[in-house]
Amino acid sequence: MSPRYYPAFIDLKGKPCVVVGGGKVAERKVLSLLRSGAAVRIVSPEITGALQKQKDKGRIEHIKREYRKGDLKGAFLAIAATPDYRVNTKVSRDAPCLVNVVDKPELANFIVPSFISRGRLAIAVSTSGASPAVAKAIKKELESMYGGSFGPFLDFLKKLRKKASLEITDEQIRGAFLKSVASEEVLAVLRSRGPEEAEKSVVESFEAARRRSSGS
Repeated sequence: MSPRYYPAFIDLKGKPCVVVGGGKVAERKVLSLLRSGAAVRIVSPEITGALQKQKDKGRIEHIKREYRKGDLKGAFLAIAATPDYRVNTKVSRDAPCLVNVVDKPELANFIVPSFISRGRLAIAVSTSGASPAVAKAIKKELESMYGGSFGPFLDFLKKLRKKASLEITDEQIRGAFLKSVASEEVLAVLRSRGPEEAEKSVVESFEAARRRSSGS
């Protein structure tokens, strides 16, 4: 029976992460790690032009040789992304940390899901390794459902949530208001009429809740 993976979003800011491999697959993994704020080290005789640019900018460390035992010392996370099954297997066996082996979930202790990012909104889709193609198809559906307007709208809601905690003093009214901003009606306005109209609707609800809370 395939494992039931434990879903988690991991804070990699400043964490040492090692990628073994320097090709296009490794490039995608490295760029994703950099976006997460990881401290990335690559072990590979050669690297792509895009990775060389990151190295020239000082954003990654590159050990220019084949993988050796001990290269994962101190790593928080490791990714084996070479075309050589033997090397990838060795990385898997040596890893004292979280390890992902590209296209070989049986050699890894975590897998990377299909991922959608809309600012603060993050949606991950996984089939537990059964069919990455299905996960990608679902991801495409979700991309059409959750467009670019969701990121700015969540930034707006974060600020308003802080304001609500200060200005809507009645806990029950505040709770009802915060629940209302996640209603299907608000999301429908966001999708059909854009973030400005959705924000306007939420602000009106906020003002009404604040008045009820103050008794005016």
